[in-house]
Amino acid sequence: MSANASGAERECSGCGSRAFVADSEEYWNEESWEDDEPGAAGCPCGSEEFEAAVAFSLGSDGSVRWVTVGLRCVEDGLCGVCADWKIDYGPTDHLLTMV
Repeated sequence: MSANASGAERECSGCGSRAFVADSEEYWNEESWEDDEPGAAGCPCGSEEFEAAVAFSLGSDGSVRWVTVGLRCVEDGLCGVCADWKIDYGPTDHLLTMV
């Protein structure tokens, strides 16, 4: 998992395929990294293999306001938030299927 304040990209530990989380692909470019280059997630135990979960915070109208990516280390079970970012556009329904 690589992440910054604009998004996250995940990599399958089994097959190596990569996929973006939610709308990350739209912001995953060197222009947006000037002050925030993505970094790889790592656990204090040294492992870099995680189970990932994505959560959405919804506004009163049901639109997505925040995307949060949580990770659980497969070695020691340590859990934490890897990245989160605000969604400030609409409509946002498509984000709920782009995990």
